[in-house]
Amino acid sequence: MSMKDYRTIVVGTDGSSLAGPTVGRAAWLARHDDANLVIACAYSRLSRRDEAKNVTTLGGDTRIGQVLGRNAASQALSEAMIVAGAEGATVTAALLIDGEPAEVLVATAVEQRADLIVLGSVQDRTLVDRLLGSTAEEVLKRAGCDVLIVRPEINPGEDLEVPEDAAAGL
Repeated sequence: MSMKDYRTIVVGTDGSSLAGPTVGRAAWLARHDDANLVIACAYSRLSRRDEAKNVTTLGGDTRIGQVLGRNAASQALSEAMIVAGAEGATVTAALLIDGEPAEVLVATAVEQRADLIVLGSVQDRTLVDRLLGSTAEEVLKRAGCDVLIVRPEINPGEDLEVPEDAAAGL
């Protein structure tokens, strides 16, 4: 088996505390392999009526792992660009895409002919993850290229506090 360098790397970001290390790892790899880096941020928008209905009837937002609103997604993407720049990566595309995170990452990888998808994931699984599956699991099932899962660094004996919206991955 021969090893090859990656030519195009897609990384997902959601603005969570795990997004920086995930984008940093992808950017480091992109610089190391002289690869193109594509940063994607999946977001969701709802009308005011749908948002009120969703919160009232379901008791909260069910779009776990998605950035809510284009402004928040734009901010997450800007932060990711700063991280990638600090690592010296060549960012060839920074994409805001309205959609479900796993679908966005896999579709972006296909469109960009990526060799690698990089995303973050935590080991602590929420009830929603156990019932519906996590973004990382869905990407692993659907991706036609290599997938790298970045885990947060945790000191021994330290608990990682992860907000519910970040627990599903990037």
